[in-house]
Amino acid sequence: MKIVYFTHSLRSCWNHGNAHFVRGVLSELVSRGHAVRALEPAGNWSLSHLLADQGDAGLAAWRAAYPELIATEYDPASDPATLIGDADLVIVHEWNAPALVAAIGRARVGGGRFTLLFHDTHHRAVSDPHAIRAFDLSGYDGVLAFGAALTEVYRRWGWSNVWTWHEAADTRRFHPPAVEQTRAGLVWIGNWGDGERTGEIEQFLLRPARSAGLPLDIYGVRYPAEAQAMVAGHGARYRGWAPNATAPEIFARHLATVHVPRRYYTTVLPGIPTIRVFEALACGIPLVSAPWDDAEGLFRPGDYLMAADGAAMTRQLIALRDDAALRAATAAAGLATIRARHTCAHRAGELLAIVASLAAPAQRSVA
Repeated sequence: MKIVYFTHSLRSCWNHGNAHFVRGVLSELVSRGHAVRALEPAGNWSLSHLLADQGDAGLAAWRAAYPELIATEYDPASDPATLIGDADLVIVHEWNAPALVAAIGRARVGGGRFTLLFHDTHHRAVSDPHAIRAFDLSGYDGVLAFGAALTEVYRRWGWSNVWTWHEAADTRRFHPPAVEQTRAGLVWIGNWGDGERTGEIEQFLLRPARSAGLPLDIYGVRYPAEAQAMVAGHGARYRGWAPNATAPEIFARHLATVHVPRRYYTTVLPGIPTIRVFEALACGIPLVSAPWDDAEGLFRPGDYLMAADGAAMTRQLIALRDDAALRAATAAAGLATIRARHTCAHRAGELLAIVASLAAPAQRSVA
């Protein structure tokens, strides 16, 4: 099958977590013999920020880790039909311009023989619904939503063809180290963002790490001066941006990591973990989560530890610090669940099954 994926950026993961999952799924599809093209607009936001921050060297890890993937830049003014060519399947991510999303839909309605899916991996459907409703999806065959709660939003909007398609770990690259090395301290890989979880980061990460006496390394971007001051004030070390492809080796140097979900994923969109949960567990590092409702039963009890508040987080971190058997058991449980249920190979299979179910792509699924 010939597959085209319109992404914001495949090359850059700078404040762009969707790139992690898309790289893994497209790599899996290539390994199964499909012809895959990823298209990203020239001058896109994430890549521009990466190059400004790191220069061309910032792309080295991507090039080394994914030589089989090619990301093609296109002029946003290009004719989508020309970009699509003779593709059998076209997927359009929600971090694209509404005009492009609509134009691709028109190309589909105007005689395109391809199956067309919209891929939503963000909370804007509830945090900024007008931004998502601005997309003209009338020409699309369906929606891929990265959680059941988001799937229900689209169903309330009148969609029948909407599938829950969770993110997952690229276990070709995210796995425990072949040879264990000395591990020390705590690590958190996450972007500061727009302040939507500032209090949670302090309550469930900075204070507990300090109280547990665990050195803390923090990687990510968009940390303003006040955020960096807060990190330093708690004795943690801000390491700046790290390519996602290097995350496994970062995890391998540390005893444990923490999940601090964004507020929308603890309130109106429960049951959606961040991509880092899948990736961390795939790397065999014990994880402690701030309050988060696994509403869909993605994980088993014991795959990670839970902390109801900052004091409980401190206790869990101390337990992991002092108990090698607990660390080993927690890491093994989480890794087993990822390998059994949450790899990019699983998601590629789910995608192919969805496409096969759309035997008559001319039938529209929106009310």
